[in-house]
Amino acid sequence: MTDDVWILGIHMTKFGKHPETDTVDLACEAALAALADGGVTMRDIGVMAAGNLLGGGLGIGQAVQKQIGQTGIPVYNVANACATGATALRTVVMAIKAGECDLGLAVGVEKLAGAGLLAGGHRAGDDDTWTPSGRFGAVAPIDGRIGTETMPGVFAQVGLEYGHRYGGATFEVFARISEKNHAHSTLNPLAAYSKRLTLEQIMGDVMIAYPNTRPMCSANCDGAAAAVLVSGSRLRTLPAEQRRRAVKVAASVLTTDPWEEACQVLPDVNTLTRNAARQAYEAAGVGPGDLDLVELHDCFATAELVHYDNLMLCEEGGAVDFFASGAPWRDGRMPVNVSGGLQSKGHPIAATGIANVWEVCHHLRGEAGQRQIDGARVGLAHVIGLGSACGVHILERAAT
Repeated sequence: MTDDVWILGIHMTKFGKHPETDTVDLACEAALAALADGGVTMRDIGVMAAGNLLGGGLGIGQAVQKQIGQTGIPVYNVANACATGATALRTVVMAIKAGECDLGLAVGVEKLAGAGLLAGGHRAGDDDTWTPSGRFGAVAPIDGRIGTETMPGVFAQVGLEYGHRYGGATFEVFARISEKNHAHSTLNPLAAYSKRLTLEQIMGDVMIAYPNTRPMCSANCDGAAAAVLVSGSRLRTLPAEQRRRAVKVAASVLTTDPWEEACQVLPDVNTLTRNAARQAYEAAGVGPGDLDLVELHDCFATAELVHYDNLMLCEEGGAVDFFASGAPWRDGRMPVNVSGGLQSKGHPIAATGIANVWEVCHHLRGEAGQRQIDGARVGLAHVIGLGSACGVHILERAAT
């Protein structure tokens, strides 16, 4: 067994619309580029985990293997809501930690251009009367009764609840968070959207679910990301340049909803994120104050605000003051979503967990170009999927 796992190579495709490219093509592009970035080939890989949520049951891992090399290794096909990519990454981390292999490949891919806001699609109308039937039918639909099941609505409620509890979370505050992320995206050539928007443009756009207007919602698009992971013992046998660019996975954590005495129906994106963060900090031996940058799951502007608190970047209840201080801007003391976040970089669901890690890795390597956070040594990548699942990875730069 080994306690040391490193990211040797990593890649994300350009996010956006790829009408001429299918899911397998995108996944292969990311996988081959990650292998090349790590200086290895498919023949070196001992395990593969591939994430895809909306592929209709396609064994995406095996489909990718047929294109880049069938070598008989175990393949895990992963689906875990918006945490799918992070789950694929963690699957490979666990295999290497267990001593099953020295090198593994994690891939996440999605084709979502034109899917809209994933707001629930066409929903059948409810009958005037409700009759319990079956395991799940014994629970009445919640939509329009005690809340909503649609993504924009759920995260609108999450943000408004935070404002109700702690105060200060106004429409303008949420819009300014979106303004920050769109500004950051202008330095990211792989982002789906790289256009700076004014506060007035954001607040005046189409309202999706108050307080989130259209620019404050994640951009569902096409894209893929992949990472090659290696054990510490194998890394030590590789050339100096590969060792220099390797990034340590100091913590890899996945959580789900804990038991609560209260409501077991409405999602609680706060508790499982806070639990994941706490476990990750303990495993990595660092605290929030040691982080040089954070890529968090800003599926909506409201989500980013509450996750400042959930990831303990501020004191409890202090998310509004934290943002108002300028801390999460690229030139602030705790840069958040320098990539542009899901609102600008884009959100091809299964790719997002690895893409967030890609962004952090490039800063730790000193390879982030114009958006580089100088001297970055420790970073955190976070994703959350309703259902619920939360993945947190803490990454550290190789010692020089």
